[in-house]
Amino acid sequence: MEDWRKDARHEPIIVDLEALVPKDHLLRKIEKVMDYEWLYERLDPYYCHDNGRPGTDPVVLIKMVLIQHLFGIPSLRQTYREIQVNVAYRWFLGYGLLDNIPHFATVSYAFCKRFPDELTSEIFEHILNKALNNRMLDPSAIFIDGTHIKASANKKKFQKEQVAKAAKVYSGQLRREVNTEREKLGKKPIEDDDDENHPQGDGGSRETVEKTVSTTDPDCGMFVKGEHERQFAYEAHTVCDKSWFVLGVEVTAGNVHDSVAWDAVYDEVTRKFNEVKFVTMDAGYKTPWIAKKTLEDGSVPVLPYTRYTGRQDRYKPWEYTYDPANDTYTCPRGGILRHTTTDRDGKRTYRSTPEQCRS
Repeated sequence: MEDWRKDARHEPIIVDLEALVPKDHLLRKIEKVMDYEWLYERLDPYYCHDNGRPGTDPVVLIKMVLIQHLFGIPSLRQTYREIQVNVAYRWFLGYGLLDNIPHFATVSYAFCKRFPDELTSEIFEHILNKALNNRMLDPSAIFIDGTHIKASANKKKFQKEQVAKAAKVYSGQLRREVNTEREKLGKKPIEDDDDENHPQGDGGSRETVEKTVSTTDPDCGMFVKGEHERQFAYEAHTVCDKSWFVLGVEVTAGNVHDSVAWDAVYDEVTRKFNEVKFVTMDAGYKTPWIAKKTLEDGSVPVLPYTRYTGRQDRYKPWEYTYDPANDTYTCPRGGILRHTTTDRDGKRTYRSTPEQCRS
C-alpha cells in the first residue's frame, strides 16, 4: 500500500540544541578545552561600556573565523550562510535555532578596524601554549614546507615593474666569510652592491629585476603552477611537529622562493622551542646557508638526497676522502686536491695539479 511520509517541516517541536550536536563533534572537543576569559580582558579597552549601540560578543566573532578555517570555508560570506543552517556551528557560538547570526561584514570590520593587529598571533600562541602545557607537542623534530594559496586576483590584470633586487638575509655574513677565505688563499675580495651593508640610497647602484605585479592585489606574486598554468598566489611556509601541530607560519608572495622565506619562520620557531633537534625539509630548502645555520644551532638538517648527474666515467664525489685538518680531498688514486678558491655563493673549489693526474 502507499504510505507517503507526511510533510513535517512546519510541525512545532520543543528541542534541546545540545542534544542535536554529536558527542564526538570536533567543535565539542574544542569547546571542552578552550577558555575565553582572557579574550574578554584583552579586548575590553576596544569597546565602549556606557554609550553607543549594543556590541556583538567579540568571542562570537572570533569563533566565526575559527569555524571558517577549521572547516575550509572559502569566505566569511559563505561562513555566515553555513552557520545559519548548521546546528553544530550555532551550538559552538552559543546561539539558538532562531537567533540572528552576526553579519559577515561585522566580523570583517572587527578584525580590520577594531581588534589589534597582533590579536590573531596572540590567539595562535595561546592555543599553542595550551597544547604544550598538556604535553601534546613534540618540537624535537620539526617539518618545514610551503603551500601555495591562490589569490583572488585576475591573472590578466597586471603590469610589469622594475623593482630593486632584495638582498638575501644572509648576504652580508656570507660575503664576509667568503672574503675571509679568499684572503687566506690570496684572492681578491668580492664586492656586491646587494650586500646588506650597501643599502639602497647610499650612492651605489642596486640591481633591479622585472616583476609581474597584479593591479588587483599587488601583495601577491605570479606563480607558475606545473608546466603551463600561471596564477597569482601567496605561499604559506609552515612548520609543524610530528603530530601535525602548527608551530609557526610565514606568509609571502607566491613568487618568493622557499629558501628566502626560511629564515623568518625558522627563527620564530627556534626562538619559542629550544629543544629542536631535527629539521626536516624538502628540496626547495636544500641550500648551503640553511644547512650551515641549522648545524650551527646544534640541530640536524634532514634533506632529500640529490641523485648524481655527472659523468659516469669519472670518480664520484663520495669516492673522495676529506681531511679537515689540512682542508684537502684525497682521490681514490691517492692524489691530493687542495682548496684553490671560493666563489660568491660560498662554493669551494678543490683542484689537483695536472702533472699529478697525468702520472
